[in-house]
Amino acid sequence: MFPLALNPIVFSIGSLQVHWYGLILGFGALAGLFLAIREGKRFGIPQEFFMDMLLLGVPSAIIGARIYFVAFKWEDYKDNLIDVFKIWNGGIAIYGALIGAIICGIIYFRYKGYPFWRIVDICAPGLLAGQMIGRWGNFVNQEAYGSVVEESFLRDKLHLPDFIVNQMYIRDAFHHPTFLYESLWSLLGIALLMVLRRQKFVRAGEIFMSYFIWYSIGRFFIEAIRTDSLAFNGSAGLASFMNGLWKPMEWLGFEQGYLDPSYGNIRISQLLALLIIVAAVLLIIIRRVTGEPKAHYSDPIVCTKPIKADTIVPESAVNTPQKARHGAQPEQGQPADGDKKEQ
Repeated sequence: MFPLALNPIVFSIGSLQVHWYGLILGFGALAGLFLAIREGKRFGIPQEFFMDMLLLGVPSAIIGARIYFVAFKWEDYKDNLIDVFKIWNGGIAIYGALIGAIICGIIYFRYKGYPFWRIVDICAPGLLAGQMIGRWGNFVNQEAYGSVVEESFLRDKLHLPDFIVNQMYIRDAFHHPTFLYESLWSLLGIALLMVLRRQKFVRAGEIFMSYFIWYSIGRFFIEAIRTDSLAFNGSAGLASFMNGLWKPMEWLGFEQGYLDPSYGNIRISQLLALLIIVAAVLLIIIRRVTGEPKAHYSDPIVCTKPIKADTIVPESAVNTPQKARHGAQPEQGQPADGDKKEQ
């Protein structure tokens, strides 16, 4: 006998149910916000900028994630439109969330007067942190799991604790904890990006591109283990090519998750991951060759919009020249920010 699966509902207030899924996603967003604020202080960016970004970005990401998922599963929703809004039951796609968040970011950064590439570089580790934590929402909901596996693989080879092993017992069988694989991959990515952004050769935008490359590499290999992938029918040659790239996972003892042939033979997230890797690498090369990213990651970030008089300058920016922080010199006769006191 195995313990019952974790209750996806934390508590209820009357008819209002608070789900673990939502709380975990919220905690992931806050973790990403913390990392962005902490790094933003090095460049004199007020924490309110990132807090407002989160308030706008999270709804945009959720909407994008849901639209992306529903678009590829429209047959399941067209006769039950109310289910489109039930995101607490799962069914959001990270790539859709990124599309929604990027669109929001382009508009918000332009409105605030900050360069897009410089801000997304700062946010990149926070994105991975949000994804790393958010995957545990899939764990609670018993979704996004992998193919059937022996219990001994989870306990003896992976040495997983009981609460994970028992939760991976779904529909009378144990399954690969793909949520955990992706969570750990994201954790490694955070460490990698934090080291990379301290290197002097890194140019503006390359941390963000490195985030896409790292995440997509992991997603390509992990996605094939899952049994719930969005898919489409493509050419046999393309399917064979992707299976060949995945071959090293078989040498490590992994098997691809079942994919109904009538549903498709190519996993959308796998193909998209490959396209993103190629696009990101090419973009880095092209920008380097053309000399477009003149700024390095460590260079001061210039805001093209004047700040409000009541804006409090972050402590780490007190000794930073006004021009470097905000792109403008103090008016004649006015004290520099470094001489102002907090109100």
